[in-house]
Amino acid sequence: MAQSKDSAQSKLEQFLGEYLDTPTTKQSTEKPFPKRKPIKHILIGSEKAVTSTIHYLQVIGYASVGDWSPLVPTGNPDEVMSILIRQILMQ
Repeated sequence: MAQSKDSAQSKLEQFLGEYLDTPTTKQSTEKPFPKRKPIKHILIGSEKAVTSTIHYLQVIGYASVGDWSPLVPTGNPDEVMSILIRQILMQ
């Protein structure tokens, strides 16, 4: 399990790359006032699938469980959604 956690963390870092909230020295010298833009993550599925995904994202260090909105019914049978809004640095 530890290897899959490390692998997932590595994939997450590759996916996010330069958009992580921590500016590099190069970013801070090129743009003294980096702009932050919102990005919205929406999970839609069964209550179990959405909850499981939220907990997995906490395990890999991406977002705490408390960062997500409460589960909201979508209107479809046995389907809920939850939203996470993050601010990312834009170049």
